[in-house]
Amino acid sequence: MRIRLKWVSLLLTGLLLLTACSSGGESGTSQNTSEGEAGAATDDGGIKPTTFSFYGNYDWLTTASWGENEATRWIQENRKVTVEPVQSGGAAAEKLNTMIVSGALPDVIFTDRGATVERLVQAGRLVALDEYYEKYPNFKKYVKESTLNLLRSEDGKIYQIPNWYTSGQFGNGGYMVNKDIYNALGRPKLETFEDLYQYLLLVRDKYPDVVPLEVGEKGGGLDIMYGGFKENATSKFISLMGYPEGDRLIPIYDDPAFEDMMLYINKLFRERLITQDALQQVQDAVKEKVNTGRVAVMVESNITTYGAEGHRALTAGNPDSGYEIIWPVHKAGIDKNKVFVSGFETLGWNVNVITTSAKNPEAIFAYYDWITGPEGQKVLFFGPKGLYWDEEDADGAPVPNEKYKTTPANERTETMRKFEDFNWAGNTTLIDTAKMSLEASLAANQKSWETVAQSTVTWKLLWILRNS
Repeated sequence: MRIRLKWVSLLLTGLLLLTACSSGGESGTSQNTSEGEAGAATDDGGIKPTTFSFYGNYDWLTTASWGENEATRWIQENRKVTVEPVQSGGAAAEKLNTMIVSGALPDVIFTDRGATVERLVQAGRLVALDEYYEKYPNFKKYVKESTLNLLRSEDGKIYQIPNWYTSGQFGNGGYMVNKDIYNALGRPKLETFEDLYQYLLLVRDKYPDVVPLEVGEKGGGLDIMYGGFKENATSKFISLMGYPEGDRLIPIYDDPAFEDMMLYINKLFRERLITQDALQQVQDAVKEKVNTGRVAVMVESNITTYGAEGHRALTAGNPDSGYEIIWPVHKAGIDKNKVFVSGFETLGWNVNVITTSAKNPEAIFAYYDWITGPEGQKVLFFGPKGLYWDEEDADGAPVPNEKYKTTPANERTETMRKFEDFNWAGNTTLIDTAKMSLEASLAANQKSWETVAQSTVTWKLLWILRNS
């Protein structure tokens, strides 16, 4: 669920289009309740029994029913928290507008940072969380003060709860190849953009029903290619609309590397080597292609999630199939060790906001604070104690039990993915450190695809920490 903003489509629309021419539940009223006084801390760091409504403000997001998997069932039974999903029905913006106009907002909205949040702040529809951040232990411990300050609105208050924030060097972007196609075509060298171009031509000619280069939802993977055209560069320069030169920020349109990237993408599009509906396609369409093997190469900022799911789908029928992560492609003459996929953002992905419809906002915040702490993260990533782990190591990471080791990796990963869908206050550093510690004890065939991809490639491709 770690998906980035799709600003790149705006950047590319003009050029690509010129080339091309030559449910859900209702929000209702808040049912947020508490069986204890708001300030009464418990042995669980302050978590209190509560029920609240939750709206995921994304067209693609359907929140599963609460209590239907081992993790949320455990939370409901042991922490007395129940969440009532409100679905977007594939029309998130329209749904949210309707709820705002009607005054029937859900208790929690899960959304991107930026315009939507500030609109609700200006309308006086969000609860300021500053006093809760001071009162509860986990966000205070794991989120840097500088990171929290980035969440402040113009009035100086914090209304947002971050998701998948980090204080470490972690990332999920890059390239992967379809193993069946790559092996069948002789595993040619895929190091430079010319290598990639020649390989995509082979795919187009020999596999007419396959997308040679998939670039993700609404072309979101296109910006990842930028880092391959210039040493010590990152796609974050594109989001800044400029690149650093000394102590100056130069417009991105003046960067020869950006021009090279645009011309290369344009060439691929003209020759039908790239997703032809790149700027319109939705996430479900991308997943369907990846999961059925109709993608030869993919570049994406969240390649590990697409790859892990696609790998599970393909290897279910043939254990030798699936996807393989590769080092990012780059321009000839560039040092591959100075090619970076993306920058380093402590804020992570998106945010949660608590609306003024919530009758007990502190109880909701207390639950989120529990989520982002050690117990919450273990339950919502690995599952509750007794499922895949029974003990912890000296650092608090789960120790895999026999069921973890004997359950087929695809089955286990799919089960755990359902837990992660409810991890709305993801603590990247805590989870990724624990995940690596847990999987270090496993044989190669027991490790998850995502973990291998991260440890061998994607975590080595972040720009800021390696150049700070």
